[in-house]
Amino acid sequence: MSAASAKVMVRSPFVLIVGVILTWFIAAFLVWPNLNVLIATFFPDGSFSGRAAEKLFSSQRAMKSLGNSFLLAAALSVTVNVVGIFIVLVTQYFRIRGSRILFLGYASTFIYGGIVLAAGYKFIYGDKGIVTSLLLQVFPTMDPAWFSGFFAVLVVMTFATTTNHMLFVANALKGVDFQTIEAAKNLGASDWTILRRVVLPMLKPTLFAVTILSFLTGLGALSAPQVLGGRDFQTITPMILTFTNSPTSRDLAALLAVILGVATILMLAVMTRMEKGGTYFSVSKVSSALQKQQITNPLANAVVHTVAYLLFAVYTLPVLLIVLYSFADGAAIQTGQLSLGSLTLDNYIRVLTQESGLRPFIVSVVYSALAAIIAVGGLLFVARLLQKYKNWATTVFEYLLHIPWILPSALLALGLIISYDHPNPLVGGAVLTGTTVILLIAFVTVKIPFTLRMLKASFASVNSSLEEAAAIMGAKTLYVFRRILLPLVLPAAAAITALNFNSLLDDYDTAIFLAHPLVQPLGLVIKANTDGAEGVAGVANTFVYTVLLMVITGLTMYLVYGRTSRRRTTQKPRGIPGTAPVPGSSSVDVPGDKEPAAPIR
Repeated sequence: MSAASAKVMVRSPFVLIVGVILTWFIAAFLVWPNLNVLIATFFPDGSFSGRAAEKLFSSQRAMKSLGNSFLLAAALSVTVNVVGIFIVLVTQYFRIRGSRILFLGYASTFIYGGIVLAAGYKFIYGDKGIVTSLLLQVFPTMDPAWFSGFFAVLVVMTFATTTNHMLFVANALKGVDFQTIEAAKNLGASDWTILRRVVLPMLKPTLFAVTILSFLTGLGALSAPQVLGGRDFQTITPMILTFTNSPTSRDLAALLAVILGVATILMLAVMTRMEKGGTYFSVSKVSSALQKQQITNPLANAVVHTVAYLLFAVYTLPVLLIVLYSFADGAAIQTGQLSLGSLTLDNYIRVLTQESGLRPFIVSVVYSALAAIIAVGGLLFVARLLQKYKNWATTVFEYLLHIPWILPSALLALGLIISYDHPNPLVGGAVLTGTTVILLIAFVTVKIPFTLRMLKASFASVNSSLEEAAAIMGAKTLYVFRRILLPLVLPAAAAITALNFNSLLDDYDTAIFLAHPLVQPLGLVIKANTDGAEGVAGVANTFVYTVLLMVITGLTMYLVYGRTSRRRTTQKPRGIPGTAPVPGSSSVDVPGDKEPAAPIR
């Protein structure tokens, strides 16, 4: 940045006001809460203490949950890649009959995830689930709780997190130069050799990134282990939640959260280091678009088709059954036997007209809307300043604003609880823990990195000559921002707002720590219903909630992607194949950039 630009930045009163507010927000809600967790863990009485570590190592339950988290993270990194790469290849690389239909089935996780998906799988495959009831009629001696523990959690999370492959890996695959494949064919390489030695190596950066995301998702898993893990398989985050609820065990919760945060940072560092070696893109001067490949071996072709459609059934069966049973009466839900006579609109009428059914939905909508608007509105001018002015101050601000990407949500939530369960001068002496405001603050905080990155990209795409012309004509900085820049980035800002709103609707991981007991958002109500708290009516309500969330998510996807995909395709310059996402986001950063439904945790 030039000296003149620096002087303009310093002298602008509006910039100074934004700087002061931003400094306060970062200090109050990003830096201090996390530092406070460290202080509460290792300096509880003002001097260093290893008591929390001693309690942790002596707790068999806590150590087992620690091992389970790393086991799940490692296993998930493998299974998600195996399934994810396969579904990308059968929809984007190989010539498979009905590939468009297969894509729609595999993409079902775009429109539902998190606690909703975990609850859906439990209602279908759990001990009282629909499929389990049918299986018991055929195999009366089978264990009703067959779908629980590590196996169930791994299966559900594997299919839930392949969304990253459908977005990132599929996008990278489209950038592979077809001439390279043709050259390998001319040299006599087989289909398997081309795939293993030519295509997959070009996808390594993206595969590294989605592996990081899968590992971190497994490490911080919450909703799936809580819903499906049972007593035998619990992970770190549920243990943090359990210990947080007891004031005498908060030091244990804090230490577990610190371990989770350190593991996250180390994983990011290791995988980033591994990713740096090698060249992963084609060097052809004139690249050509990828064309789908025919599997020449008849047996291999039949096997791939069979596996592809079996996976299609696994992906779509929960969605279809959830939609059908959202119209079923109580008797049909209890027995698992559906008929035309059992279909009714009573469930939808009850949810949409009764206060008890509609209240959680309204609470979630209000929280999500406020958080989405505040995050985007608050960062519009900040993103512009960070994009335009490059100096040590803006660099520090930008790194600090990305804290929610490198720390797990449990650590962020615990930091807020510990920091604001007593009067704190950073917030005017108020007590925030136990209020409705603290969850809103957390929702805004976790959306900052994604929102900031997307807004910066939007401002960077604006033609700088427009701003320069306005400056030459004597327009002031604020006027240029309001009349020229803001209208140009407003469509992108609206899309980001919609995506943020969409991903927060069924949030559970943050809400379970911070929600007010009398103002329960949808994710907590769905979790309570999976435990049988509201009986058959609660199960039916959950089916309805899931369908409504899928409709809202699908509509958001269409508004953000469906109407603009052609325009983006024609305007977007061809980049280096294999561009990888930035890992560590609480919900995932995607090409374009769309944030999918919150990954199941």
